[in-house]
Amino acid sequence: MARRKSLTRKDRKIDMLTHLDYTNSEAKKEGPAKKRYTQHDLRNIKPMNEAQRMFFESYILGANVVANGSAGTGKSFCGLYLALNDVLDEEKPQERVIIVRSAVPTREVGHLPGDIKEKLSVYEEPYRDIVGNLLKRNKAYDDMKDLGKIEFMPTSFIRGLTWDNAVVVIDEGQSMSFHELNSVITRIGDNTRVIVCGDIAQNDLITRRNDLSGFTRMVAIAEKMESFDIVTFTRKDIVRSKFVYDWICASEDTPE
Repeated sequence: MARRKSLTRKDRKIDMLTHLDYTNSEAKKEGPAKKRYTQHDLRNIKPMNEAQRMFFESYILGANVVANGSAGTGKSFCGLYLALNDVLDEEKPQERVIIVRSAVPTREVGHLPGDIKEKLSVYEEPYRDIVGNLLKRNKAYDDMKDLGKIEFMPTSFIRGLTWDNAVVVIDEGQSMSFHELNSVITRIGDNTRVIVCGDIAQNDLITRRNDLSGFTRMVAIAEKMESFDIVTFTRKDIVRSKFVYDWICASEDTPE
């Protein structure tokens, strides 16, 4: 069963569905870079299961959120939707989404060609897809980067930074060492929200001799903090496709 650390908070009253009507409008025709995005450009997404509902509710009611669990459950999609919803709200102090990910490949493939921007672009592809879907425009991710509304940061380049007035989305948290996760968390400044997404079953550090995932420890620390809610996703929360659901169920039920 999906679990959130704190299921209720005092004096919380909210109509969860007033602004969550799902729309299937066609993506806008691509053209020149868009100069401005507003909340009207953002799809309204309705939670598809109880775990997603807990995720939405926790964040909307002010908590930082750790979304922990199975692949294909929409953790990154929901996290970016909630982050963009804040950043595009002119009444909120958050001015940008900062996506943080460790540049760890799922399998060693040698050195990628190109300059640092081209190398990192490979790791941005999932977010181009998600942001393009959410803003109904294929170029939306790059538009938002050009406007300073989205930044992509590998963990290698964050030391010494302070992030104010932002929503920080830490993705693929299971593939970060505790040193990396701690470095990211300690960048958080004033008026900044945090969303952490991870699934220890997809740990890309498992074959690396000197690196251990710090995600489990990070979750344990967040459990002790009033400012964090922990939402656990299980295989019954998978929404990507029935095929993915069947595959993960069979994988979990098959001994190594």
